[in-house]
Amino acid sequence: MLNSKQRAQLRGMANSLQPIFQIGKGGIGEQLIRQVNEALEARELIKLTVLETSPVKVRECADTVAEATESDVVQVIGSKFILYKESKENKQIVLVKKK
Repeated sequence: MLNSKQRAQLRGMANSLQPIFQIGKGGIGEQLIRQVNEALEARELIKLTVLETSPVKVRECADTVAEATESDVVQVIGSKFILYKESKENKQIVLVKKK
């Protein structure tokens, strides 16, 4: 679980990221979850976009994908959301320490 300082740090890092996945009318499937898991393992921090055609709202998408991938929702803003999951083999991000 992330604390507010860690969340703020990750939000700042995610500002320059481009979304690498889009969730559209197909919703959230096993294929998407598998791809998101692989991307999180490789990058730790990713941004996703939810299209207007999606049957699921942005917050629901974020929570569903985070739960399925065992990641943390860093932020939901507009039609985009940011996920973070510490990589097992490709640790790149050093989070500020929890107090």
